[in-house]
Amino acid sequence: MTEIAITGLGVVCRLGRGVTTFWAGVRAGATAAADQVPDPDLKVELPLYYLVPGGSSDEAPATRYTVDAGLEAYADAGLDAVPGARVAVVMGSSVGDARQVELARAGQVPPVADASPPFTLASRLAARIDAGAGAVNLSNACAGSGYAIALGAEMIRTGEADVVVAGGAEAYSRVTVAAFNQMGALAPDRPRPFAEDRAGVVLGEGAGAVVLESVAHARARGAQVYARLAGTGWSCDAAHPTAPDPTGAQAGRAMRAALAEAGAGPDDVTLIVPHATGTKLNDSTEAAAMGAVFGTRLAAIPLHNLKAVVGHLAGGAGVLGAALAALCFHHGTVPGNPATSAPDPACPVHLPTGPTALQGGIALVNAYAFGGNNISLALTGAPS
Repeated sequence: MTEIAITGLGVVCRLGRGVTTFWAGVRAGATAAADQVPDPDLKVELPLYYLVPGGSSDEAPATRYTVDAGLEAYADAGLDAVPGARVAVVMGSSVGDARQVELARAGQVPPVADASPPFTLASRLAARIDAGAGAVNLSNACAGSGYAIALGAEMIRTGEADVVVAGGAEAYSRVTVAAFNQMGALAPDRPRPFAEDRAGVVLGEGAGAVVLESVAHARARGAQVYARLAGTGWSCDAAHPTAPDPTGAQAGRAMRAALAEAGAGPDDVTLIVPHATGTKLNDSTEAAAMGAVFGTRLAAIPLHNLKAVVGHLAGGAGVLGAALAALCFHHGTVPGNPATSAPDPACPVHLPTGPTALQGGIALVNAYAFGGNNISLALTGAPS
């Protein structure tokens, strides 16, 4: 099977803009109280969000964040010499720029003229980099960018493109906050994944992008390789519109499928970037799924609670997890987790607060979504 290399990275999140800023912020291991949303028309008890510093002057912030992250990844990979006709863009988002529609309906901005204004993420980025092999927007809710990466890899393997810029984005919208509020899923201050006193999710703005190409293509043009995408696995609970199947059976199936495609097994996993939203049901379900896959070894595998640092980027969550895993292989270390309160005994996971050396093996990145959509990505180090 064609080996897929990750040769470029781009990130925008509450820590700021750029991969260097992202890596420094994650290494610092600092969590933070959520921002108060400056929107007087948001009528919910907990108007909280992790906002991108400085925001966006554009009326379509999710698209702007996508373009910023995508251009960074494109430049990082040094793709100027690759023909645009062989480059594609695939992006995932839960609601895209729904905020644009909200403001227009409220008469606060001019009416939106485009046919599908919330989902211009991929097309805007494709126009900026002259990508002619395709511009795909997909949702799959909070697993969107994970599916975008998997689809991008498949486009390379089938010859549809030589290079794919894949990822996802999310930006503040009233509809998103209201939906999570209606479910009682919002945290009152900050996220505490796997902690006994976890109380919900803190949503976050931002975007992430990774550049995918075959290892052979990367070598031929002398590109730097951060890591390899060794396997992907997806499944569907089909159990409930919003709640995961509490057995975690299908989430476990996705992890096993990703490992199988990578030619690896549970004993090869040296890092997990879990979905870990901080809600009671999600974390206990994911812990059960990981326990079924890894057994007692789960208590020894380092996990990184990325959402405790940047919040839950929904459609952009999977790509930020993949970017973190690629950086961990690139730097040979896993940053420590933010210190948390007492862990939940029902979630026997290993969350080291100090850095952990990463010499090899497989990093597993999980992303789960409403509708029961599950995806796991298996990454490994760059080829020698």
